[in-house]
Amino acid sequence: MAEPKTKVNNASVTDFLNTIEDETKRKDCFEILKLMKQITKEEPKMWGSSIIGFGSYHYVYASGREGDWMLTGFSPRKQNITLYIMPGFERYNSLMKKLGKYSTGKSCLYIKKLGDVDTKVLKELISQSVKVMRANQ
Repeated sequence: MAEPKTKVNNASVTDFLNTIEDETKRKDCFEILKLMKQITKEEPKMWGSSIIGFGSYHYVYASGREGDWMLTGFSPRKQNITLYIMPGFERYNSLMKKLGKYSTGKSCLYIKKLGDVDTKVLKELISQSVKVMRANQ
């Protein structure tokens, strides 16, 4: 069975964020870093070369494949900032309606900039998702 490519490592989160050329995106990422650290009470860790994660949980699929992944995290991508909301979004319909301008994937919340979303709603969304993930451990 193949090993997951994205693993936690000891690279510097601050050094990574300081490489972001776009000043608005860099500032937004430092704000998200502070927000996730406050919510999770965990130190940020680099996962692979471009994802910042907080905490971890162990998963086992029905196929027998297993591994570890972050409780929540984010990544500054070229097109947007991707936030990882691990339980997905179905249970958060009322929050999502109040969040602002975004798009989603299965467990990914895509925002262009922090100013496009209500940060109080974002904080609640992240808080609830982390509680769900911790309860499922």
